[in-house]
Amino acid sequence: MTKGVLRGFYALILTLAFAIFGFLVLRWFEYAVTFHPQTYSPGASWNVPEGGEDVWLRTSDQIRLHGWFIPSQNTASATIILFHGNAVNVSGLSYTARRIAQRGFNVLLLDYRGYGRSEGRIGDELDLYSDGNAAYDYVINQRSISPDKVVLYGQSLGTVVAIDLASRKKAGALIIESGLSSASSMARTVLPWLPSSLLWIGRYRFESERKLAEVECPVLVTHGDPDNTIPTAEGQRLFAAAKEPKRLILVPGADHNVFGFGGERYLDSIASFIHEAMRRT
Repeated sequence: MTKGVLRGFYALILTLAFAIFGFLVLRWFEYAVTFHPQTYSPGASWNVPEGGEDVWLRTSDQIRLHGWFIPSQNTASATIILFHGNAVNVSGLSYTARRIAQRGFNVLLLDYRGYGRSEGRIGDELDLYSDGNAAYDYVINQRSISPDKVVLYGQSLGTVVAIDLASRKKAGALIIESGLSSASSMARTVLPWLPSSLLWIGRYRFESERKLAEVECPVLVTHGDPDNTIPTAEGQRLFAAAKEPKRLILVPGADHNVFGFGGERYLDSIASFIHEAMRRT
């Protein structure tokens, strides 16, 4: 073998090594950006909300998930399944859930696998959808809630779970708070230097914009304006993709924490939307 051929061979090996390394680094970065599991840490924040109870669910692949069920303080007009974002767990949503329950709704808070007291670890987006299925099946089968009285409410990463469920299951309403239209769209925001031809490298798709075409229930899209985490344009794309009846609420100055900024007035708007949706069922 000549020296020229050897140099070409070594260059090819080096190129392949760099390509594999770059692929692995991008995959690691993708996971690190997408998921920040907040696990259980004993303390007062883990006290079960007043009037609520611990619930344990099993997914189709036998992962044990933990959540809280907070019943309405009055006769419930709907049951809300609240899917949280990527860097919290149910202990951080206790106050929100209680305020929602006071407005006449049951609330199920669920931790995805690897979050809070739930077992396992998220491997891919199908794991998220499996966890969403378990929550939906729980309220239908264990709480005897009619599907048209179920409201799917997603925040940030939780919007991909809520939208996926609403595209496959019957529901009374869908609420999308600070949502993303797709993983590829977010990749263009987080990694603007990455050529579009390389977006296939990503493991996650999160095709929420496409899935909204299959959603038949009323849709509420809310977003901070501006949002420095998931751009407001992402929420506007989701709203454009949704079928009627639909409503868009942009909250100036809220950034990514729409409820924290909007407070009681914001929850009143959500409650009004749900009550209107329930009158359609």
